[in-house]
Amino acid sequence: MDTAQFVDTLVSGFINKHTSKPATPPAAAHPEKSLAKGLLAGLAAGILATAAKTVAEKIYPPRTHGEPEPPAVLAQKAARHSLAPATKAVATETIHWGFGLATGAAYGALAEFYPAATSREGVNFGMTLMALTHETALPAMGLSAPSSAQTTREKTSEMASHIIFGLVAETVRRHVRKLL
Repeated sequence: MDTAQFVDTLVSGFINKHTSKPATPPAAAHPEKSLAKGLLAGLAAGILATAAKTVAEKIYPPRTHGEPEPPAVLAQKAARHSLAPATKAVATETIHWGFGLATGAAYGALAEFYPAATSREGVNFGMTLMALTHETALPAMGLSAPSSAQTTREKTSEMASHIIFGLVAETVRRHVRKLL
């Protein structure tokens, strides 16, 4: 078994373990619901979850044959002309981190008013995010290949990194919200 097969087996085992266990009970509701506090906790969660997802994708990259990352494709499409490499890199990172922060904030607000959204320690959130982005919206927008054309490596890497995103987002959101 080579390294890639070992990592694929390890990731698949992790995914099966964390998606087959029963849902965790909804987080205890805060005595007072606050959209502002939910958004703040979610922003903090989005920062750290995006960092964790970025690191996970460095360790187990989804695209190994030179395919462009969806934020890079979006930056190029939005510009409507060829971007200089430095400009494209800045635009790509801005889109990547901006989406992570916005997603975290939305999750924080959702969790504030619908605690069941935090089930399975954030794993459900991460997998839902992956389904909404990499399996539907990004291919529909022409920013990535359709799910049926993605390699097993790309699918397992995206799933693993989104599970990590969800776990980190929920852990950070929960702790920050307690502090607010």
